[in-house]
Amino acid sequence: MSEAMTRDLAQRMADLARSMAGPRGVDEILDGVTATARDLMPGADAVGVLLIGRGGRFESLAATSELPHRLDELQMRYGEGPCVQAALDELIVRTDDFRAERRWPKYATAAVELGVRSGLSVKLYTAERTAGALNMFGFRPCAFTAEDERTGAVLAAHAAAAILASQHGEQLQSALTSRDRIGQAKGIIMERYGVDEVRAFEMLRRLSQDGNAKLTDIAQRVIDTRGQG
Repeated sequence: MSEAMTRDLAQRMADLARSMAGPRGVDEILDGVTATARDLMPGADAVGVLLIGRGGRFESLAATSELPHRLDELQMRYGEGPCVQAALDELIVRTDDFRAERRWPKYATAAVELGVRSGLSVKLYTAERTAGALNMFGFRPCAFTAEDERTGAVLAAHAAAAILASQHGEQLQSALTSRDRIGQAKGIIMERYGVDEVRAFEMLRRLSQDGNAKLTDIAQRVIDTRGQG
């Protein structure tokens, strides 16, 4: 990688890192990652992110055009393709010419019909239940180089960090909501039955066990019936 390209990549990575520290959402950050990949890789005519969740659910995100969405749909239809392979198995999957690709015959044929000749997919380290890949597509053969692979790996790390931060934020918000709900239910029980906090929580726990229900669900029932005596 030339010195100028190294400086450009370092500057773009710094910009992405600053954006992740701000109040931007994960979609906006991923849009920045895919736009950066397109700008830094001359052969990248379209870029997107593919996530595969539990049960094989596909989620096509942050595409720079409609093309990555269409290619993701093809992979979902045929159950094969470079983005899926990178997300689930390999770290980097590169295709120099889909016209000669034998690993995914159905997908490769369909990709060529859409004008795609080259592909580069890089695994995202996201979460235990979610697989992902950052995917670049080119309209000419041999569009991607070893330098592009290194650039893609760095960008994939930023994309994965944004997704993990989003998932952590959702989990934290869920935990805080559950804690507040249980606390509110304990207060209702303490007021209604004249018991202390420990005894109120024990009553909630027993109701949860006896009814084979989540503690947060029992707490919500207590809250919902507050005015019923």
